[in-house]
Amino acid sequence: MRLAYTTAATTAVAALVFLVPLGWGLRSDHREQALSDAARQTATVAGALVAGAGDKGVAAAAATAGNPVVHTPGLAPGDGGRASAAEIDRAASRTGASIVDVPGGVLRLQPVTAGTKAWVVEAFVPDAELGANTARDWWLLLGLAVVLVGGSVIVVDRLARGAVDSANNLVEAALAVGDGDLGVRIHPSGPRELAEAGYAFNRMADRLITSRTDERELVADLSHRLRTPLTALRLDAEALDPDDTQIIDLTADEVDRRRGIRRIRKAIATLEDEVNSLINTTRQAVAAQVAAAPEEGICDASEVVRERMRFWSALAGDQNRQYRVVGAHLRIPVPVPRAELAAALDAVLGNVFRYTPQGTAFEVALSRRDGWVALRVDDAGPGIPDPEKALRRGQSQQGSTGLGLDIARRMTQSSGGSVSLDRATLGGASVVMLIADAEAAPKTPNRFGLVGRGGRGRRWQRPS
Repeated sequence: MRLAYTTAATTAVAALVFLVPLGWGLRSDHREQALSDAARQTATVAGALVAGAGDKGVAAAAATAGNPVVHTPGLAPGDGGRASAAEIDRAASRTGASIVDVPGGVLRLQPVTAGTKAWVVEAFVPDAELGANTARDWWLLLGLAVVLVGGSVIVVDRLARGAVDSANNLVEAALAVGDGDLGVRIHPSGPRELAEAGYAFNRMADRLITSRTDERELVADLSHRLRTPLTALRLDAEALDPDDTQIIDLTADEVDRRRGIRRIRKAIATLEDEVNSLINTTRQAVAAQVAAAPEEGICDASEVVRERMRFWSALAGDQNRQYRVVGAHLRIPVPVPRAELAAALDAVLGNVFRYTPQGTAFEVALSRRDGWVALRVDDAGPGIPDPEKALRRGQSQQGSTGLGLDIARRMTQSSGGSVSLDRATLGGASVVMLIADAEAAPKTPNRFGLVGRGGRGRRWQRPS
C-alpha cells in the first residue's frame, strides 16, 4: 500500500510537470488563433481602403470580414468602435498593428495609408474568443492526469502484489524455521531477487537439516565409542568382591568398602543405560528424517530446466534475447538436490544475462549418455578469455565475486562430475555441467559426446 501511495504521488508530480505547461501552451494557441482571425479581418478592410474602394466597397468588405470599424486619425472615433481618440492616434503613428486591452476583450488596431490619406482599422476580439475551448482543454488534461495516476497505481499494485506475497511467504518461512520447523519450504516466485532469495532460503534449510543430521550422527558415534571404556569398567567392577552387606560378622570397614563397590556398579549401570538411550534416540531421529525424505537428493533435471527457463524467459523477452531449450522434454533423474541444481543453472544463466549485451542469444541443452548427464549453457556473447581462471573460486574477469561457476562446480562434484568451459558454436562461452545419471552407472565422461550439438537444426524460439 505504501508503494502504491508513493507511485501515485510520483506520477501526480510528473503529470503536473508535463500537463500544466501543456495547458498554458494550448491557452496561448487559442489566443493566437483569435488574434490571427482579427488580423485577417483588418487586412480585408485595409485592402479595400488601399485599392481606393468607395464607402460602399469598404462597407461591403467590412461586412464580409466581420464588421471591423474604420477610424480616421484626428477625427472622432467611428461608430461602433471601442478605441479612444488617443489610442487611434497612437496606432496611426506606428508602422505595425497594435494590441490594446479594453474591458471585455482586446482591440487590434491596424494603420492603413493610401497616398495622403490615413486610416486605422479596428477589430474587437472578446474574451470569450480569446479563451475559447480553454476550459475544455483543462478538463481533458485533468482527466488525463487522473487516468495516468490511477493507471500507474493499478499497474504498480498488480506488479507489487506478487513481490509482496513472495516477501511475506519468505518472512513466514523464516519465522517457522526460527521456531524450529526445519521442514518448511517455499516456492520461489516474484521478482528475480526475491526468487533467488527463496532458492537460497531452501538451500539454507536443507543445509540446516544436513547439519543437524550430522550432529546427531556425531553424538551417536561418540556415544557408541563410550561403550568400550564403560564395558571395561563394568568388567572390572564385576571382578571386585561381592557387595553383600548382610553378613553379620563383617567389620564396619568391610561394610563401607562393599557399599562403595555397590555404588560403583550402580553408577556404571546407570551410565551405560544413559549411553544406550542416547544412541537409540539419535539413531531413531536420523532414521525418521531420512525416511521422511527418501528422494531428497534426487531430482528430475528436465523439470528443473523447464521450471527455471519459465523464470528466465520473461527476462529474455524484456532484453529481446532469442533462446532455445534442447532435450528437456524427457525425464532425466540426477543424484543432486533440486535446489542445488536450480541454483547452479541460475548462476550460469545469471552470468549470461549479466556479462553479455542485451539481445545476445543463448541455448540451454540437456543430454545423457554413458551414465552421465550433460547440462550445457551456450551464448553468443564475447566468450571467456581465461577459462581456467574463471573456474577458480573467487576469481573473476568481470569485477564480480567469481563464485557463480564455483556454485556449478561444487554441485557437479557432489555427484562425481565436473564443469568445463569451451567456445560455443554460437560464438560465445559454452559451460557444460557434467552430472552422474541416477539410473545408470557412470563411465568415463566424454564432453563432446554429451553436449548435444545435434540441436543446431532447430529454429530459435523467440521470447514471448
